[in-house]
Amino acid sequence: MPLTDAACRGAKPDPSGKPRKMPDGEGLLLFVSPSGGKLWRMRYRFEGKEKVLSFGAYPGVRLADARALRDKAKRALADGRDPGANAKAALTAPAGDSFETVAREWIKAQSVTWSHAHSKRILSRFERDVFPAIGATAIAEVTAPQVLTMLRPVEDRAPDVAGRIRMTTGAIMRYAIATGRASRDPAADLRGALKPTPRVKHMARIEAGELSGFLWKLHRYDGEPQTRHAIEFVMHTFVRTNELRFGRWSEIDGDVWRIPGTRMKMNRDHIVPLTRQSLNVLARLKEVAGDSEWIVPGGRTGKPISENTMLFGMYRLGYHGKATIHGFRGLASTVLNESGLWSVDAIEKQLAHEPKDKVRRAYNAAQLLPERRRMLEWWSDYIEAAEKKSVTDLSDLFI
Repeated sequence: MPLTDAACRGAKPDPSGKPRKMPDGEGLLLFVSPSGGKLWRMRYRFEGKEKVLSFGAYPGVRLADARALRDKAKRALADGRDPGANAKAALTAPAGDSFETVAREWIKAQSVTWSHAHSKRILSRFERDVFPAIGATAIAEVTAPQVLTMLRPVEDRAPDVAGRIRMTTGAIMRYAIATGRASRDPAADLRGALKPTPRVKHMARIEAGELSGFLWKLHRYDGEPQTRHAIEFVMHTFVRTNELRFGRWSEIDGDVWRIPGTRMKMNRDHIVPLTRQSLNVLARLKEVAGDSEWIVPGGRTGKPISENTMLFGMYRLGYHGKATIHGFRGLASTVLNESGLWSVDAIEKQLAHEPKDKVRRAYNAAQLLPERRRMLEWWSDYIEAAEKKSVTDLSDLFI
């Protein structure tokens, strides 16, 4: 019995947890995943081989549209042509090369340093919105229009989530390229195709695309060297001004900086994993500090730098009214969140933010140090890469 729009809208997952297949006739069916996603598929045979065409996700692709695509495919078959080959959409790749298989492989590898909650969130998001649309497609054959069609329904309900899925999809595609299973990243072709996410008003700050130019100016800073190095150190660690301003060498323990709770906004001890780059900056600060107890000593003997030293350094660089020291925290938060590589909990913990709800606050008591260290190493590499090239798009530097 042919499907109706009402049947498609009301289709629910099979209670058994298995994929549900709702036939419309002549090979066309609506595939309903256990998570509720709906994908149009057409099964057919060509030269003795069973093949499948994917027509996109419902409701982005309507019932009438799916039938029109089926009819077009049948005309190609009647002419002796493989509709999948013509459309570059035949799902004939080995199972290990499907987008879903590679995505799950990537998520599993990343989960080593992710929190359990973040891993579950990413997987659930892909099972609900991504796998039903492109999961069965050979990863080498995933196209930008397919990814965009998959993202449109997500964008309608949550533009920020659509952006995150696009970033994560790009990371998966780059992993596929590195492992020899794809040749390009179609998600990169969607720059500017999605609706911009409304920005929350933050303190004045440098944006990602301006980072390279800022670093060029910073490395030519002609003021006090400790001011330049202090700004660099804040960039790599994204701590608050006073957390560094009153920092002592006694708090540095190898590749870890332990900031006592008495100096933290939330009155809790805070751990900052130190990367190769931040340790290099710290070594330059030590050359300037000499025997001082302060990481960044001021001009007066026995005193740390003044409250506005770094801010005035930003003014001297030409960023008066354009950027603040605190703005580097916002920059780091944006880039790390939009990369899709790191859990929200790890990012918020490194920012020393206090979760608002009790459940997340209890969970946040975990230090998440392995993920935070890897995240900061990635962030320092991002800054280092920005020194060497003009950063005009975040995905250019995502691993």
